[in-house]
Amino acid sequence: MTDTIEFGDFLKVDIRVGTILSARVNEKAIKPAYVLEIDFGPEFGIKHSSAQITEAHRLDDLPGMQVLAVVNFPPKRVAGIKSEVLTLATVEEGGPTVLITPSQAVPNGTRLL
Repeated sequence: MTDTIEFGDFLKVDIRVGTILSARVNEKAIKPAYVLEIDFGPEFGIKHSSAQITEAHRLDDLPGMQVLAVVNFPPKRVAGIKSEVLTLATVEEGGPTVLITPSQAVPNGTRLL
């Protein structure tokens, strides 16, 4: 069971839609990972993220895919890159990490509510 939070707590987490512009292997990562370049529209711009999604996603399939990410965490150095957003995914113990995507295209920067 998880802890209960108030709706106001949820609103503090700024989750936005962005489109992956490019993806490359993060050669410095201990666990296999990609470096994603994601466009979050004019308000947030282009951000980078390191994501351990290599089991479920092929590198060539990522450009053009829309994803959800937390944009208001402070940047963090991850395996040699400045990871500016936390790209959201699902993961089941022992299973692959799968990106969360909108069911249809929406403008980059659209907020999850």
